[in-house]
Formats: sequence, structure tokens, C-alpha cells
Amino acid sequence: MKLLIDSTVWIDFFGGRKTSQTDKLKAAVTARHDLCVCGCVWLEVLQGIREEKPYLAVKRHFENLIYLPDDRSTFVLGATIYRELRREGLTIRNSIDCLIAATVIQHGVNLLENDRDYQFIDRHFPLKRI
Repeated sequence: MKLLIDSTVWIDFFGGRKTSQTDKLKAAVTARHDLCVCGCVWLEVLQGIREEKPYLAVKRHFENLIYLPDDRSTFVLGATIYRELRREGLTIRNSIDCLIAATVIQHGVNLLENDRDYQFIDRHFPLKRI
């Protein structure tokens, strides 16, 4: 199974917090699923690491994951997701979540997340959330 891990899960994982999502991440590693990362997740996780040593360790870790590229159509789909949800009265708190959702949709991968915005996105743009 190909699985894109959202930054919310990585931040909890690297912070040593035990959640149902970090447990699923550990199970995915044990099951040798294909773990994926995209540019937005990479950005969100790395930008929050203040110290150089952990920054480099996480960066090296991410370099071993499958990178899901984006292109112009990813950004157009992300904007479409945001606009359509707003038209329905739902405002996504972080537009980067729309880009991550667009990447998930375009690549047909599963999503492991811990962010309520994906629940709203999933209602109108189906995501394979686990």
C-alpha cells in the first residue's frame, strides 16, 4: 500500500507522542508499506525543527521515502478544493491541506492524517484516509 503521511502525524511521531495515527504509522513501517512524502509535508515538518541535528536527521529520513511530485495541475486542484468547500460554507484553515489532498488524489495513494480539515475535504473530494 502506498501511504502519504501528513505532517500532523510526522510531528507527533518525531515528538514522541503516542496517538492512534502514530500507531498506524509504526504498523505501516512494520508491514513495509510504501511510505510517501510530498513537498508540502516536507516543508511543514522541516520548518518547525529548530535544532540542526534533528533537522538533518528528519531530512535524511524523508530522503528515503517515495517523493510524490506536484505540477501546475496539483495547485489548480488544490485551489478548486478550497474554493468549492468555501462555496459550501466550509473554510479550510490551512490551504496547504488542500494541496496535500490534491497530491493524494492525483497519485491515488492512501492518506494517514490527524487534521479535521481532511474530514471536510473528504466529503466533497474523496480521499482514501486510513
